[in-house]
Amino acid sequence: MNTYAFRLLNVFAIAGDPFSGNPLAVFEDARGLSDDQMQAIARQMNLSETTFIFPSERASAEVRIYTPSFEMPFAGHPTLGTAHVVRSLTHAGDSLTLEMKAGIIPVTAQDNRWELQANAARTRPVEAAHAELASMLGLDVADIGERPLWVDTGSEQLIIPLRSVAAVGRASPDIKLMAQHAFSPVRGASMAYVWAMNDAGEIVSRFFFPKTGSIAEDPATGSACANLGGWFVANGETLPFQRIIHQGASVGRPSLLGLRVEPDGWVFVSGLVIELGRGEIGL
Repeated sequence: MNTYAFRLLNVFAIAGDPFSGNPLAVFEDARGLSDDQMQAIARQMNLSETTFIFPSERASAEVRIYTPSFEMPFAGHPTLGTAHVVRSLTHAGDSLTLEMKAGIIPVTAQDNRWELQANAARTRPVEAAHAELASMLGLDVADIGERPLWVDTGSEQLIIPLRSVAAVGRASPDIKLMAQHAFSPVRGASMAYVWAMNDAGEIVSRFFFPKTGSIAEDPATGSACANLGGWFVANGETLPFQRIIHQGASVGRPSLLGLRVEPDGWVFVSGLVIELGRGEIGL
């Protein structure tokens, strides 16, 4: 029997709260595991994502990212959390790169606060009308903001601005309408990221996706945060640009994400990583 060590972390955590942020399992050395085994382990962990580290000739490490149902080319909190583990394992320092299906992702750290640089954003228009998006989200058409957009900085998602934080809180998606209006053929999955600005100029967001026949909600979504940066670039936001993003309170996992967009349009996402524990499984 072979044993595989893993670590449990929370990413986009809030300082002083060890159970904030988005949970992640990271397998330290996945050599010997097949694709089917990695998928089965991710299903066993039953977290939004589980990652597996391999050696890389192109970067500090190669990383495979699995949800309980499928593999992802890129995701934000797995990138930051896995970088935290790679630094610990390899003593690579506070600047490293991760090889993913989406490409080589640069990651840097200041203590335990990590920041990734996303890929350049690609966008495409949304075919659904505002009324259809409102029905999908269980909202009024007046709640939908200007120019919902498909954005891809490594993982394509539907970015939907709402006109108030209250509307973000009221959102209650319909799974059938999600499949109709929020399905990404690039990803082969449905998802929707809704957000609004609060009075302090910070962003409140929620991220919805189908899971085992119902709608699930992510505590913190770094890929969607990066895509939001791409949304701002596509909509002519004055650069450079920085925002704090609050997510996860509605599912009991309050999280803080940092979004930074440089004058050249490059998007950066940051957050605090906390390690909670370690273990191993035998196969």
